[in-house]
Amino acid sequence: MKVIILCGGQGTRLREETEFRPKPMVPVGGRPILWHIMKTYAHYGFKDFVLCLGYKGDMIREYFHNYLWNTCDVTLGLGRHPAVHFHNNHEEEDWNVTLANTGELSMTAFRVKAVQRYIPAGEPFLLTYGDGLSTIDIPAAIASHHSAGKVCTLSAVHPAGRFGGLRIEDDGGIHTFTEKPQYEEAYVNGGYMVCDHRMFDYLPADPEVMLERAPMDALVRDGQLNAFRHEGFWQPMDTYQEARHLNQLWESGQAPWKVWK
Repeated sequence: MKVIILCGGQGTRLREETEFRPKPMVPVGGRPILWHIMKTYAHYGFKDFVLCLGYKGDMIREYFHNYLWNTCDVTLGLGRHPAVHFHNNHEEEDWNVTLANTGELSMTAFRVKAVQRYIPAGEPFLLTYGDGLSTIDIPAAIASHHSAGKVCTLSAVHPAGRFGGLRIEDDGGIHTFTEKPQYEEAYVNGGYMVCDHRMFDYLPADPEVMLERAPMDALVRDGQLNAFRHEGFWQPMDTYQEARHLNQLWESGQAPWKVWK
């Protein structure tokens, strides 16, 4: 089953970083957040990736084109017959990565539609965003999808709390104040989706259509949208503060999404 990752947005709320690089390339612990997402999927055996590129996509192309240079020690022969020798292996040698240009300003529905040609007819696929880390049990999400028998299963997650939580009594008194609770009670779409090939039928070839608007509305209307509830860790990287938080978790050795060895 192939994994489509949306990597083309401009990340305007993270302008401190995305002025210089695409958001999936913003580092967490010295590696792009995109690498962490791919490592999560690879841990569960899904190593065939299709990356939907857009804004500053050349940086993502260069990163994977030069992956050996970025991950291995190397010896260069500088004589008349130059040679390159890479000394060590890396755990990603069995990955297959397709880098697809899906337009500088395209919206998410069009980006997915644009890579339909890389998904064999009739085969399901996995789909997520290039800016969110989680402990989602991907095989369990797939099992939920098969059990539901619907076109699309999204992972329903609790957003990380961004504001202090208050419990206000009828008389206006405040008896509980929680500084930025770990999770809010509501569910949101956390990505990490499982899709039948029929998903492409819901995606118009229109670069101005967002996956999260008309296509999702149509899936709901047709009773074809399923939710896999995830109660554990999920953290997007929409702001500079969230990027710092993810780096702090990694540097402290408390990154819950690191399920690989």
